[in-house]
Amino acid sequence: MVDKNFLPTEQDIAFFNEYGYWISQKIIDDERLTLLKHHMDKVYNGEFETGRAPWKAWKDTPGLRQTDNCHWSDYTLRELAVDPLIGQIAAKLLNTKSTRLWHDQLLYKPGTSKERIKANVGWHQDYSYWQCVAEPTLVTAWVAFDDVSVANGCMQVVPGSHKQGLMKVNDFYEQDIDKQEKGLKESLGKLFKPVPIEMKAGQVSFHHALTIHGSGANTTDQPRRSMAIHLMSGESRYRAGTKNDNHMNVRLFQPKHGERFVGDGLPLLYKEQ
Repeated sequence: MVDKNFLPTEQDIAFFNEYGYWISQKIIDDERLTLLKHHMDKVYNGEFETGRAPWKAWKDTPGLRQTDNCHWSDYTLRELAVDPLIGQIAAKLLNTKSTRLWHDQLLYKPGTSKERIKANVGWHQDYSYWQCVAEPTLVTAWVAFDDVSVANGCMQVVPGSHKQGLMKVNDFYEQDIDKQEKGLKESLGKLFKPVPIEMKAGQVSFHHALTIHGSGANTTDQPRRSMAIHLMSGESRYRAGTKNDNHMNVRLFQPKHGERFVGDGLPLLYKEQ
């Protein structure tokens, strides 16, 4: 049974609509966090409970590990990826009657006790990689497994940027953040005022698929661990012919233009009764 005290209020929804992001209370307790981190380690050690590897076992950039669709491989991580509370919060923020999992990502920034590793995440809008979905009816729930701060490379968002449409400066893997920021300042002017999303472990931040966001280096001696759960409205449809037609969900499910993304491979998290 979902605890309604964790759901966003009308004021919270208005904040999300205005600024393109919102931060929940602590909704993942410490016992569950410990278990999640243990199972994250298991996936990284190649121990797949289901016998199935993630879509990509991992993709490393300098100091950052990214793993797509760990919910295929581990039951504990899957429970988080399809958590009904997270799905209902996303539905409230998107003003939709149902939400489905688009895909998940484990994200790991190691500590830098011996040498500084950048591990930046370049400024980007998630929808830049998801234009095969006809409308930007998607939201990302970013679950903090550890306390996150500027020091360990917390996510930063540009409030209100989701109202600007799709921008030309989009590169998750870009390490030269200064170069990107120069272009964004020229495009957005005074609107480019990044806000750090500092959270306690167990809190979840939600951001719109068009909200510009990125993160800096983990300069501490402890890892920064998280899961990004990418969710879409249950009404989201496939748009053929975009540069994202190589997205794994298009390749896996081979929808026809205009069809809804549905099926067991895209689990339903929430549906309004």
